[in-house]
Order: sequence, then structure tokens, then C-alpha cells
Amino acid sequence: MVVGFIESINVWMIWMLPFIGAAAMPLIAKGSKNARDYIAVGFALASAISAATLIPLALSGGEVHSQIPWISALDLKAGVLADPLAIIMANIVGWISFLIMVYSTGYMHGDKDLTRYWFFMLFFIGSMQLIVVSDNLLMVFFGWEGVGLASYALIAFWYYDRKKDYVGVEGHRAGGIPMWTAPTHAGMKAFLMTKAGDVMMLAGMFLIFAYAGTFGFKELIADQSWAEEMAAQNLLVPAAVLLFGGAIGKSAQFPLNEWLLEAMTGPTSVSALIHAATMVKAGVFLVARIGPLFFALSALNTGQFFEVVAWVGAITAFLLATQALVSPEIKKVLAYSTGSQIGYMMMGLGIAGISLNFTDGYTAGFFHLMSHAMFKAALFMGAGAILHTVHSRFMGDMGGLRKHMPKTYIFMLLAALSLAGAPLFTSGFWSKDAIFAAVLESGYQYSWALFAMAAIVAIMTAFYTFRMIGMAFFGNKSKHVEKMEHEGHHVHEVGARMWAPFAILAVASIAVGVVGFMFEEQLHHLFTEYLQHSFNISAPHEANPERGFLNLNPTAAIASVGAFGIGGALGFVFYIAKKADPEAIGRNIVTRGIWKFLYNRWYLNTALYWGGVIGPMAIYRFIWRYFESTVIDGINPGFQGAMAGMSKVVKASQTGITQTYLFVFGVGIMIVVMLLLL
Repeated sequence: MVVGFIESINVWMIWMLPFIGAAAMPLIAKGSKNARDYIAVGFALASAISAATLIPLALSGGEVHSQIPWISALDLKAGVLADPLAIIMANIVGWISFLIMVYSTGYMHGDKDLTRYWFFMLFFIGSMQLIVVSDNLLMVFFGWEGVGLASYALIAFWYYDRKKDYVGVEGHRAGGIPMWTAPTHAGMKAFLMTKAGDVMMLAGMFLIFAYAGTFGFKELIADQSWAEEMAAQNLLVPAAVLLFGGAIGKSAQFPLNEWLLEAMTGPTSVSALIHAATMVKAGVFLVARIGPLFFALSALNTGQFFEVVAWVGAITAFLLATQALVSPEIKKVLAYSTGSQIGYMMMGLGIAGISLNFTDGYTAGFFHLMSHAMFKAALFMGAGAILHTVHSRFMGDMGGLRKHMPKTYIFMLLAALSLAGAPLFTSGFWSKDAIFAAVLESGYQYSWALFAMAAIVAIMTAFYTFRMIGMAFFGNKSKHVEKMEHEGHHVHEVGARMWAPFAILAVASIAVGVVGFMFEEQLHHLFTEYLQHSFNISAPHEANPERGFLNLNPTAAIASVGAFGIGGALGFVFYIAKKADPEAIGRNIVTRGIWKFLYNRWYLNTALYWGGVIGPMAIYRFIWRYFESTVIDGINPGFQGAMAGMSKVVKASQTGITQTYLFVFGVGIMIVVMLLLL
């Protein structure tokens, strides 16, 4: 389908408008603080509208591919690619980000650092949209790093490290490591852990470039000789896994999942943006972008790559769901849930590549991304409304809030039912069931193990979701709430600027669920056409004989309904109806040990600090004290004196004055130029 100049401009504007808005924020703030707030929201809206104009193009199977000259020495072009995958994702990011920005005008009202907040929120949105519409891996990586920078700045937004902004229980340690975290520490941890994945991604990118001579997605599929060369040297699958390493870091999958669990120190609006529309979805989108490419190369035995994706997803889904069962903090429950649900998405995209029908798993994984974006953004914003009113992140400080916050209760309940997978009328049910069915019908030899893990995770998901709703909205008022009321701070519903955005998303998750069968069918058809046109990946024409009523796989449907029933019933009995006391179960020595193990996050955070920080530092200190200072300096005292002299020179040059550094830098350039001329 031929597209015009306007469509091409719109694609560029999707990611450029938020960046323009971010750059304008400091200037606008000098004129009017109120104008700054509304203009920030306006830039997010403009980006979303630019994405929305392309929806008819996606539905018709068309695409926009626009390029401009960039790095001529390497014959690289900068370009945007708006195919059905990118257009759908750009709309998810754009519209959910816009609603979160609207929510922010209420949640962040009165914060003295709002200019910085709006700058990084728009920068975040722009970086994510750059990832989505880029036509090559190098531009994707620019957006990738932008997302990482913005997440660091926003997770550590309240860098004063006030106790009320910490996450975790004060005084809680596991293996000698503190499990409560300050905003600055959480931001740095997120930055460093995601960088581990970024290094792997960069290595994979340049490994492919070394053989292909291009980063472009279109070019890589058009000429596959590079893949044949890499496969002959057993480098193709390692390169794919290295790229997936970037997704593991950004999407907080095992073993780089620990940063996400402490990234709740920023404003709740930031948490909603990270978990629903940007950061953690970037990794899933990357796999969705490169997955069809590597499946098209399946003749070169790329199945191992997809196995890695599927199993990393399954392990993460199980690992984080177990930890959500015992967390006392509402935002951390949702954080554990995000990592777990993204594990489902990875499982779907991974099983696609080792399946008899690539389109089924691919559609299921991406459908769950769409569904999760709606209900998780709603849940985070609802949780923010509670924190805004109750002034505590602990669910034990809540209780009985449905009477005081009826709108928040209703819309959080709708979103929670979607997360738990309430049958037939929630988007979460249909997207999760589609993953179950894709696993069962894949023909993969270990599909039974993946399916069993997925079903167990679904039970735990329903349980911790009902636990969260029960502890926040049911039962008696907590002592904390009673104390607040005694001091004259009455619990009340938040304003429309806050509840309206998450109300829209909660209702949308139910609306998609009501037409879930038809929605999934249309999405499947759209991706079938897209994969056939772009990658020559065909789907079977005949109907799947294992499917029954509403195109449901009976075994998958029974597992989905059963998981919701079992997990939901247990959560209802313990935390809503209060027919049983969960504390009584914890008094048993065995269950108490299990609870402690899960509460301490499987001691993975402890292992990370001892093995990745404290241990290496001890080794470095030993080398410095007993080898460098004693052996090296002792062998050559003259060398020691020379190094001391150099140290004084370097120390003297570190003035902290920018002009001095620029002067030295300029002198250095002049010396290099003179040497070249000579």
C-alpha cells in the first residue's frame, strides 16, 4: 500500500514531539508554571494523536518506511518503520502515557520539582517511541539508552532520600543485606543492572553488523547471507541470545530482575509509566521485533534462541509470582506481578518460535502485552490514589477503604479481575488463555512443563490479586487510618484528574474482555497478514481441531478457569470474607520457613550483593593491599615516586571548573591537529 508524505511525517512526529516538549519544559516553566503542566500533557497527547492517525494503515496491512542520510561513512541511514506491529505498540505507548500524564497533574500537584519531572516523563515517552518506530537496531539502541537514563532519573526523582520515600520494611535484612532501599540507591541499581543487559545487546548488535554490514530490519531479512555465514561459525544463536540479554535487563527477567522490585521509590505515576507503557515493555517489544526475523531463519537452527526466551519467561513468571504472595507493600505486589506477567509474554513469544504455528504464540504474547498495559496502568494509578490519601505504602495500614474511596475501589477491582483472569469478560482471561493454548498446541517436547508452570503462576496471580484487594478495601479500618482520622485527616476519594484516567483503562480492559474472542481473532488475522507479508511466515489455513467453543482450547480453558477459581477462592476466604486467619498458617515451622524464604526474595538480592559487589570489592582490596602496594611498589620504589608525582599533577588539574576542562580539551585538540599536519 502506497503511503503519502503526511503519514511519513506523522511517524517521525510520534517520537520527536515528546523530545521537543521535554526540551521546551525549562523555557516554558520560566513563563508560567500552569502553562508548563498543560503543555507537557499536550505534547504527550500530540504524540498519541500522531500514532492514532496510522491505525487505518495498520488495519489495511500497510506500512510506512521513511529514511534519511545519517552516517555516510558506514552507509547507514536513519529511518522509521511503521508496520502493524509498530503502529499498535505506538498507540499503546502513546495513549497510556497520555492518561498517566493527565493523572500526574493531580498526583504531582504542588511538587517543587515539576519541571524536572515533566522533562524526564516526556523524554521517557520519546525514547520509548523511538524504540518502537525505528527501522534499525542502532536507532533502537539510542532509544534504549534514553529509556534507561529517564528511568534512573525518575526512580531516583525524590533524591532527598526521605524515609517515607523508601521501599521495603525498615530494619529488614536478608543475609546481612538491607532489604529497604532509598530512592537514589534504587535508581542507581536500576541503571547498573539494566546496563549489564545493554552491554550484551550491544555485543549482539555489532556481531550481526560485522557480518551483515547493516543494522536495518528490512535489509537483514532481504539478504540472509549474513545469517548463513554466522550459522556456519556457530555465532547466529549466540548473537540472538545476546540481543535477548538486553530484553532480560530492561524487562526485569531472571536473572536481572532484582532492580524492578526496588524501583518503587519514585512517584506512582512513574511506576505506572515504567510498568505499563515504557521501560519493561521495551524488552518484550524487542523480542516481538526480532523474533520473526530469527524464525524466518529457522532453517539455520535458531530454535535454541526461542527455547531460551520461553524458559527465561517461565522461570521469571514463577519466581516473581511466589514473592508477590507475601509482600506487605501494595506497589511491590504490583511490581512482582509485572515481572511475572512479562514472563508470560516472553513465554508466548518464545513458544512461537518452537511451535507448529508461529502466529499463535506470537499473537498470544503480544495480546497479553496489550491487555497487561491497560489493567496494570490502572492498578498502579489506583494504588497511587490510595497512597495519596492514606500516606502509607503498606497494605496493613489500609483496610475498609471501599466505603471512603468507592470510585477507586470499583475501578481497581475491575482491573484486578483482569489481572486475575476472571473468565470470559476480562482481557486478562483471553490473553492469558491464548498463551496457555499456544503452549499446549506447540508440539514442543517440554510443553507440559511450561504449561504446568503457567497454570501454577495463574493460581498464585489470582490469590495475590484478591489478597491485595482484600487488604486494601475490605475489613476494618487499620490503626493507621484511625489515627489519621483522629488527627483530622479524613480518608476521601481523589479528584477526577486522578481517578478518570485509571477508570478509562479499567473499563477498557473489561470492554476488550467482553469481545475478547473477536478481538483475539482480529489480532491473529492482522499478525498473520503482517508475518506473511514481511517475513514470509505462513500460518495453517485449516482450523485447529483442538479448539472448541469460542475458539477455546478445552484444556487451556479449564486450566484458566480453574486457576482463577482456586486462587481467587483462597484469596477471598483469607482476605475478603475473613473466614480464615492467614497468620495462623504462618505459625507452622514449615510454612513459616517458606514464608521467610519468599519474603527474602529467594535470597537472590543477597546473592547479588555478596557475589556481585561485596565479594569482588574484598578481592580488589586484597590485591591492592598485599600485591600492588607491597609487591609492585616494593620492587620498584622509583616507579612509586613517579606515580605519586603524576597523581599530584592529575589532582591539581581536577578543579571542578568547566572552563578549565574546556581549555585543556581545546589545547589537546590543537596538539592532535598539529601532529596530523606535521
